[in-house]
Amino acid sequence: MNLMANILLNVLIAFLTGSLLLGLYRKVVARVQTRPGPPIIQYLLHLLKFYIKESSFTKTAAMPFYLGIASIMMVIWITAVIVGPVVQGSLLIIFAVYALHKIVEHNAGSSSGSPYGKLSCVRAVYSAAAEVPLFAVLVIIYLKTGSMGIADIINYQTIHGPLLYSIPLAAAMFFVLIISKAQYTPFSITKGKDIVSGYETEHYGLLRGYLMISESLMWYMLLWVFLIVFIGTLSPLWLLIGMVVMTVVVAFISATTPLLNPNHSVVLQIIFAAIGIIGSILLMNVI
Repeated sequence: MNLMANILLNVLIAFLTGSLLLGLYRKVVARVQTRPGPPIIQYLLHLLKFYIKESSFTKTAAMPFYLGIASIMMVIWITAVIVGPVVQGSLLIIFAVYALHKIVEHNAGSSSGSPYGKLSCVRAVYSAAAEVPLFAVLVIIYLKTGSMGIADIINYQTIHGPLLYSIPLAAAMFFVLIISKAQYTPFSITKGKDIVSGYETEHYGLLRGYLMISESLMWYMLLWVFLIVFIGTLSPLWLLIGMVVMTVVVAFISATTPLLNPNHSVVLQIIFAAIGIIGSILLMNVI
């Protein structure tokens, strides 16, 4: 298979799998809260609906940023799919994609002119203070394996076993990062219920469709990175099972825990990061 076909196939798999997992996420949250919930394919149906609907733009939108941001968001996560499943490149690039996502998330909120978007924009900057320490997981992985290349990390685990066992606190730190990107979890302050849809509030039609594709790609990639980096090579079936299990666990957390105040959310994530960093260094010295 040539490179372009491989890219298209992996992006399609990431989009469809991510969309169905997000549909499953909403279904699990609903069932835990004793509601019937939408069908699992509802996310895909919503996406189709937004592509069919007429696109409209607010008078307060800052052009051309308002139009370009949604497309940029989708492009950066397509880049993550290429760097990850396609070429198994550097983990550093994937984390750089996540950092760009935070910047784009901020600009998506500020460019719409919506007060809800602006609140989300402020929270995106605020939450970065808590999420940046979690990037220390990169350093921990490098200290343990001697590389940030995904292929090298996989080879290391083939010889020495999954990193999940040797640096569990680093895995827990990354899992907290995943929780923060799921909808209505304690750490999801940029799209809390109190600000409607956050930075997506004033994006309609095609632009909202782009943002939804970005979300599905992002969810797939966050789960993919966790499973590959901390467990190692998995067959497509076991990879899918792992993603389903992680989605169900995060959905259960979302359904049974309250939304935290932004201040509490940030402080709690910083505490988790500090415990993870110190604990991982101590564990590596012991092991």
